[in-house]
Amino acid sequence: MNTFAVDARHPGLAPADSASEPTSVRLAIRIGYDGTAYNGWALQPGLPTVQGVLEAALALLIRRKIRTVVAGRTDAGVHARNQIAHFDLTPAEVAGLARGADLEPGMALLRRLRGLLGREHGAILVRDIWIAPTGFDARFSALWRRYSYRIADGPARFDPLTRAFTMWHKAELDVDLLNAEAASLLGRHDFLSFCKPREHATTIRTLTEFSFQRDAEGVVVAHLKADAFCHNMVRAMIGACLKVGDGSENPGWVGMRLAEAVRDSRIMLADPRALVLEEVAYPLDAQEIARRAELTRTRRKPEELNKNLSKESDTK
Repeated sequence: MNTFAVDARHPGLAPADSASEPTSVRLAIRIGYDGTAYNGWALQPGLPTVQGVLEAALALLIRRKIRTVVAGRTDAGVHARNQIAHFDLTPAEVAGLARGADLEPGMALLRRLRGLLGREHGAILVRDIWIAPTGFDARFSALWRRYSYRIADGPARFDPLTRAFTMWHKAELDVDLLNAEAASLLGRHDFLSFCKPREHATTIRTLTEFSFQRDAEGVVVAHLKADAFCHNMVRAMIGACLKVGDGSENPGWVGMRLAEAVRDSRIMLADPRALVLEEVAYPLDAQEIARRAELTRTRRKPEELNKNLSKESDTK
């Protein structure tokens, strides 16, 4: 199956032809944000959140409450470079977005949203808006998500200018040990040891990439890719690998924890400020987008863990 990572508008994302007028039009939005000042993505009464700011801006423009659905809910302090969400408008609302100007509806809304979000001083940036294909769901149509995580190990690498998006780890890390532990998590597993389970949701995921490397400044950067991630999963896996990388635990400890499938206090959650949702990918074919959403809404049971791994994988 061909895929695309949503880092630009894709020509395949166009509204499907219909013999009758649709009751709603789904728009997709790609945004980046610095999560430092926000209590995560999801709405929380009395607290600043990315979803709350975005939906308040949409409500001012559309003149009614708008609800967004996101590809991956990020925790407090977590950032995103290319987050994807969707929301529905009526055909009349879409037609009125341009206000008489010769602009495509998505571009018209993009310009107006950017103006309203200017009060966030660049912390939330709308990158693109487009009319989504029939059946598109920002959460359930996604094929995979990719995250990065930055770690400055040792005071000599601490930089106050990057502290908002870098974890400071006092002990020196062995990158080879980190990669060996990360490799033990690759594949399709029950990641209960590294997840905060949600009611009626599976903790089975397929992790396809997990590695650590030092950048030009000597900072350790982790890259992770999976069909989806459970709540706290990335930070828990990073925290577990760090325990082996700095010598606090013996090699093989992370794989042992995975096999135990028990969540307890031995797992340390890594600092949220260093975590960035980098990109989300969807099927290239518009028809496959609806099929993907339908498939991934079906929750898989734990006993399916050892079934054919070539089948469609889960999303959260």
